[in-house]
Amino acid sequence: MLLEPTEQSEISRRPTIVDVAQHAGVSTATVDRVLNGRQGVRAPTVQRVMRSAAQLGYVEGDLLGETAATAPANISFLLPAGTNRYLTHLGKLVVEQTPLFQKNGIKPTVEYIKSFSPDALAAAMLRHGKSADGIAFMALEHPTVREAVNRLAEKGVPTVTLISDIANAQRSMYLGLDNRSIGRLAGYLIARFVGNTPAKVAMIAGSLSYRAHEEREMGFLHVLRESHPNIEVVGIREGHDDEALNYRQMRMLLSQHPDLAGIYNIGGGASGVGKAIKDARREQSLVFIGHGLTPDTRAFLIDGTMDAVITQNPGETINRAIRVFNNLREGRPAEEDIDPLRSEVIFRENLP
Repeated sequence: MLLEPTEQSEISRRPTIVDVAQHAGVSTATVDRVLNGRQGVRAPTVQRVMRSAAQLGYVEGDLLGETAATAPANISFLLPAGTNRYLTHLGKLVVEQTPLFQKNGIKPTVEYIKSFSPDALAAAMLRHGKSADGIAFMALEHPTVREAVNRLAEKGVPTVTLISDIANAQRSMYLGLDNRSIGRLAGYLIARFVGNTPAKVAMIAGSLSYRAHEEREMGFLHVLRESHPNIEVVGIREGHDDEALNYRQMRMLLSQHPDLAGIYNIGGGASGVGKAIKDARREQSLVFIGHGLTPDTRAFLIDGTMDAVITQNPGETINRAIRVFNNLREGRPAEEDIDPLRSEVIFRENLP
């Protein structure tokens, strides 16, 4: 039986698997696996294929919602190992908030990577990239890490940097503070506590391979040179966020500069700095500014060893990470409806 021309045109306009593959930017084999419910396809790719198929009329639109409900995205959080209590707390909070992640269609995984090792971080990223639908990590400013980010981007695995960013890499978004302005804030605080008399202050960084620590140092030095010429910065040391090393660095600074008036701990390992100050009985005469509200920094605020803690709310970081990965999964810009993270300055008198 011959078909009428209108019937032939209706048939010719029906979408095919090839149309869906071209619309979604994937292979026909991937479309076939998705439509037949076979394993081995990342959740975001499943969503993209089903969205294209629904938009082209290849499947019913209702199937899109059903797929979203049954395909959680596997998101890996890669954090530095060591004695940085803020980062340890952040990792524990991710695990504790697993029900919240699951409610938002995400299955989180946390792994602690050898600190300050770009090779170890890059290897972990590529390993997780074989099965994860996205990776959140604290970046090291290094070509090896940059290459891993770009290779994952080419494979369609989005990455989000936490706390410390990386330059000239194809990461999807940075979730952290403006660290140069944070360094300026620390300099302003220490200058206000020290006063207008000539004074010496020092800095201890985790590692300047973290862009966040480098930018904090830059901001700190700049605001002191700009507005507080009475304050001399007598040096910067790296403590690798290690409490024992920070203790030794602080004791050495106090030995070399008995008249030291202030210390800015740029990274973690606040316990080591605080213990050295207390052992030298300088807790009442030396200004101590640091980062991250944790049990040890809270205790130092209460007993007067620390004067102020600049912190980033870890719960807000997690909430934004969920929204970023859901934006990416739904094909929206990563930053859509994401407010910038704000710093909090905690003193003894406003402890939450």
